[in-house]
Amino acid sequence: MSKTTTHQKHISINSETNKRSRRNMVMIKTTMVSLFALAAVLLMILAPAAEAVTCSPMQLSPCATAITSSSPPSALCCAKLKEQRPCLCGYMRNPSLRRFVSTPNARKVSKSCKLPIPRC
Repeated sequence: MSKTTTHQKHISINSETNKRSRRNMVMIKTTMVSLFALAAVLLMILAPAAEAVTCSPMQLSPCATAITSSSPPSALCCAKLKEQRPCLCGYMRNPSLRRFVSTPNARKVSKSCKLPIPRC
């Protein structure tokens, strides 16, 4: 075999390897773009649900009696507590509210409403 033929085969093999490598890179890029598009769609679907809650401690006023005494929570209290669940960690971090939402009675109310106490 001549040097020219061997060199041509080597170039041909390198060319095929480069083509496969480029195809693999295109497939990887396509997959990544698809994953990012899927993530964006999921964020658009789920974000409005998260934004729907307005954190307002006053929304928990139906729970005031149950939290400050040993009386059971009302159905409205439980509904408001579940509605405000995304806000509870913020309330627990707030020094003015912590004394209300971190009490043993508040834990009892949460348990009665079948709402797990968040770990913040």
